[in-house]
Amino acid sequence: MKSLHLKNLPDEVRERLERLAQREHMSVSAFAVRELTELSRRADNPDLLGALPDSEVRVEDILADLDEARSSRW
Repeated sequence: MKSLHLKNLPDEVRERLERLAQREHMSVSAFAVRELTELSRRADNPDLLGALPDSEVRVEDILADLDEARSSRW
């Protein structure tokens, strides 16, 4: 496994990372690895979405159905 060293990290970013990691009871390094791992997974989303077949369902129809379902709950 390789290492990543960050240079020129602003103090306020480092401080926020420390606070976030502390809330999760994690080290800053473990917290940063977790967040970067999750962030990097999103890089493939456009390719995955582009590979899906076109269902030919209009966005307007989906939104109308959602509105109808939500209004029937009350």
